[in-house]
Amino acid sequence: MGAIRNALLAGAGLTALYGSQAYAETRTLSSPDGAVSVQVSDESGQARYAVSYKGKALISPSGLGLELSKGGRFSYGVKIVGAEAGSGEDVYDLPAAKVSHVAQKRNELAVDFQEESGRRLRVVFRAYDQGVAFRYVLPEQPATAATNVNDEVTSFDFPKDYGCWGLNLGKFGSSHEGEFDAVQASKFREHNLFDAPVVCQGDNAAFAIAEADLKDWAGMYLRGKGDGRLGLGVKLSPRLDDPSTAVRTRLGADVVSPWRVIMIAPKAGQLVENTLLTTLSAPSVVADTSWIKPGKAAWDWWNGPSLKAVPNAGMNPETIKGYIDFAAKTGLEYMLIDEGWNVGAGGASVVRPGADVTRPKPELDLPGLIAYGQDKKVGIWLWLNWKSLDAQMDEALALYEQWGIKGIKVDFMDRDDQQMVDFYHRLLKRAAEHHLMVDLHGAYHPTGLIRTYPHYLTQEGVLGAEYNKWSVRITASHNVNLAYTRLLLGPMDYTPGGFRNVTPDKFEPRDKLPFVQTTRGQALGMFVVFDSPFAIVADSPDTYAESPEGLDFAAAVPTTWDEVRFVTGEIGQSIVVARRKGSEWWVGALNNETARTVKVPLDFLGKGSWKADVREDGATPTSLKGSNPSLTATSTLSLKLAASGGAAVRLTPVQ
Repeated sequence: MGAIRNALLAGAGLTALYGSQAYAETRTLSSPDGAVSVQVSDESGQARYAVSYKGKALISPSGLGLELSKGGRFSYGVKIVGAEAGSGEDVYDLPAAKVSHVAQKRNELAVDFQEESGRRLRVVFRAYDQGVAFRYVLPEQPATAATNVNDEVTSFDFPKDYGCWGLNLGKFGSSHEGEFDAVQASKFREHNLFDAPVVCQGDNAAFAIAEADLKDWAGMYLRGKGDGRLGLGVKLSPRLDDPSTAVRTRLGADVVSPWRVIMIAPKAGQLVENTLLTTLSAPSVVADTSWIKPGKAAWDWWNGPSLKAVPNAGMNPETIKGYIDFAAKTGLEYMLIDEGWNVGAGGASVVRPGADVTRPKPELDLPGLIAYGQDKKVGIWLWLNWKSLDAQMDEALALYEQWGIKGIKVDFMDRDDQQMVDFYHRLLKRAAEHHLMVDLHGAYHPTGLIRTYPHYLTQEGVLGAEYNKWSVRITASHNVNLAYTRLLLGPMDYTPGGFRNVTPDKFEPRDKLPFVQTTRGQALGMFVVFDSPFAIVADSPDTYAESPEGLDFAAAVPTTWDEVRFVTGEIGQSIVVARRKGSEWWVGALNNETARTVKVPLDFLGKGSWKADVREDGATPTSLKGSNPSLTATSTLSLKLAASGGAAVRLTPVQ
């Protein structure tokens, strides 16, 4: 950061200009393809930026700055005193993600703002063909020594009343699970707390507001502007030990914020192809990734557990062996053992006195189950309460590696304050040292960490299939909307695979062997549309044995990909996504509650002929209609989607 400090100091001689704001300074940055443009200014004495796409305003002039505990707000009464321009290309591989390789060119502009008092702030902007990002760098300086960050002044002002979609959590401490509802920009209110992303439709482009490279900071929420103007402002999650403070800074170091990201695409669906969050995140800290093995898992919790062959199905060796047998027979790589395996466990979200995550319950015979799984080529994952794990982290993770555990599912964090963000990084670093893959539940929204920690395969922070056990909230429309909103940020452990399909009018929540109010076609479509390198096949082995139609497709579909394409659809209505793994393409379709036929152009295919394995909705919610047409890149595939339905297709090149 020394170069940054020197550049800022070089502009100190310009402080004499502060007496007049008649001539605002403006700097401009454009994306490599020229479609995205950023204007940075000190108009009216405030640090501001604006974004346009193909010549039309997308974000109107919006405030920049920080609320500091020492010296107050840094946003107004400032002047641009210097700027540095640059360009580059981010090139990296992702061992377990929606794409395997990324190469993104960027242009960069670092703008230095200074108050008349001499206090300084740098804002670094990057423009990519896929959008814009900026972050704050508060350099170490006497004027801000020992200061903390109370909040941000960051805003995203809109030039008109956009139609948007967002999840208004309404509070800081939550599991980040809910519906993304349609909302007009004029209906945003200052008391709202929207989770990322908020997705909006502009005149000639759609955009999503998110954050990347969240570290040493607090989670970001979005809320309406108190002045009644159109747009959103940032609100940071407060610390538990001092609610007036969001970010406690370190002495002797520059203060660096996460990236504030505006993902941009001509159509809302094309945002699913966006890779800015990983591009803006720190490179991988894991040198050898050969031990990271994505895959699918059987799971005991969602369906009961329920096994007819075991009279008292539960946390016992007979039950777990039954699920391991199912995983082996079906070709699933893993079995996830949920809550209740360790001494003192119970209550899931509650840590009981005496809970010990280093001691399996003797009656479970965990060593025997791990050995049994190894014989069947099925690896074991373990569920953990985060507080119990945090109390014994170093000892526990070392033991899990010694036992042969493949991964851990950590649950109930339900926070995104600075302390919890620190916990994520600490856990993920320690897990990598012990060759343990990670799935985080009760988690905040993704921020690109799958690049930094490639063993961080998936996470919750989504209103997923578990809600079928106690609510009617998991509708077909909700599933469609997830693909246009939450899915944009990264993998989500939705836990698909529910094969007890019924129509919405026949649906009733129940804890054991739950129903789903969507079709078998949608169940298969989720395995393609939704992204999760650790994918759960959630229903009971008995359910799959009694109604196996489509299980072969769910077992065969990959969990990581080389390429992703949005094909067709509209938010709230339907979506069709194509993903490539090696030489094969897989297509998934999800539909809302209105039956429709969608036309799927196949221009993403390469040359030659392709054999298709098509699974469409059948005459009943649990049935499928199969076909095997021969297709080419000039073909258009017609998919008939039932109400609350979907489809899945596998396309294999003909040699």
